[in-house]
Amino acid sequence: MRTLGIVAHSAEGAALCFVTACRHGGERLGPYCHPTIAMSAVPMSLSMDGWETDDHTQVAEHLASGVRMVADSGADFYICPDNTAHIVLERLAGELPIPGLHIADVVCDEIERSGWTRVAVLGTKWTMNGPVYPNALSARGMTPIVPDEPTRSAINAAIFDELCHGVVSEATTALFTRAVETLAGQGAECVILGCTEIPLVLTPENSPLPPLDSTRLLARRGVDACIDGFTPSARPGWISR
Repeated sequence: MRTLGIVAHSAEGAALCFVTACRHGGERLGPYCHPTIAMSAVPMSLSMDGWETDDHTQVAEHLASGVRMVADSGADFYICPDNTAHIVLERLAGELPIPGLHIADVVCDEIERSGWTRVAVLGTKWTMNGPVYPNALSARGMTPIVPDEPTRSAINAAIFDELCHGVVSEATTALFTRAVETLAGQGAECVILGCTEIPLVLTPENSPLPPLDSTRLLARRGVDACIDGFTPSARPGWISR
């Protein structure tokens, strides 16, 4: 069985990814069993200046370090439970020592299976404004829909001021549910929880649209790839199943 590498960027999302991977392993392999997991956690604080100044070279240095750590520990491939990080990982993929499983590919596979085409996207300001999901969705004939700028700013602040620290409040939960209601009114059929901490406040029970939990989807697919195998994708540095 292959060894899974988890490359953490933010602590809360990575912790949820790790626990989900272990539990899914137990569902597939039996009690207390899961693929061997190597995990790295380079402090996200080292990358924050790079994100804020669009210095992706600085961010790349730390993400690449995390991938090398899990590769050196025996991982056959890695997953990074951080949607924003994929802006940089896409650029780095062909230079890294092991391939990765792309979070947007995993999420879009699930959307495609469900037959949705108009997709709400929530996440950090870099994810909502950036290229990762527009590119992945448009390649499959799907249309991304994001909140207006004031709502994007409020969501971004809530992610970094609260959710990344494990803080969950009624006001923040209401902010996210209102945003999804608005996007549903604009024709969205489902919503990507495109930040690995959003599942702390949006769940299948309170979301006005069916939520795509990128964290848990990625963790489960990573475990499945360890057990069932994977093949290289058409893009250097990435894998598919």
